Parts: sequence; structure tokens; C-alpha cells
Amino acid sequence: MIPDRATVEKIEYQLRKIAFLLRRQGRRILTRFDLTPPQFDALQFLIYHDGLTMGELTQRLYLASSTVTDLIQRMEKGELVKRVRDPRDRRVVRLYVQPRAHEVLEAVLEERRRFLARVLGELSPEVVGMLEASLEKLHDQMGAALEKEEERQP
Repeated sequence: MIPDRATVEKIEYQLRKIAFLLRRQGRRILTRFDLTPPQFDALQFLIYHDGLTMGELTQRLYLASSTVTDLIQRMEKGELVKRVRDPRDRRVVRLYVQPRAHEVLEAVLEERRRFLARVLGELSPEVVGMLEASLEKLHDQMGAALEKEEERQP
């Protein structure tokens, strides 16, 4: 059963507001690590997909190639990533995370978790449990729906 339009609008609005607040707090945290939000996004992609090419990262971040090049240059100076020419095709540049990247990512995520723990600590255990289960279910449903839509598109 599809919920009525008003319910969908309220849920979408709340999700947007929550995402905005998380991004706002995330930006505060990132400034302590001298990272920009796009650098953090790139870092997450690269940690989970080490060895991406510059082009692949550009596509995943939905940013211009020149923007990603600047971003990677700054991350390389910060010893977070390393650019390496592919030995099979010297025109291809692959990006590899450096040990410091893992340390920085974990530190940022830990600060985010502490913030969320403080907020969730104000809620009852029952509400926290329902929220966890509901968000997990929503994520699963959205993931399945996106996969179906992507299968339909050429």
C-alpha cells in the first residue's frame, strides 16, 4: 500500500531536514581535520574502492574533472591519497589511499558517532530501537527500488 501524498511529503521533508543537520555538524567536524565535504566524499569512495581512476572518481562524485583534480592535489599534499600511473596503460592514473586516510576517516566517523550518541541519548531505548529498525528497513527498500529502476534504464 502506497501512503498518501501528505505522509510521503512529511517523511521526505523530515529526511531532508535530518540530512541537512548531519551535513552541518559534519562540516564542523571536517574543519578540525582540514577537510572539505567533497574531499571527505572522495576519501570515503577511495577507501572502499581503492585504485579508482580519476575518471571513475569524477563520475561517482558528480563533479567536473578539473574540480576532482584540484581536490586530489590537495588530498595528496595532505598525505591522504597517492596518484599512481597504471603500469599497463601509462595514460591512466589510479588513486590509492595512504595509511593516514584510514586514520582520518575513522577519527571523523568517531566524532560523528559521538554527536549522534549524545542526541540519541535523549530518546528512550524503545524509540531508538524503532528508529534503528525503521531506518534499516527504509534503506533496504530504497536500495531495492533503485536497483529495479537501474535495471530498467539502458
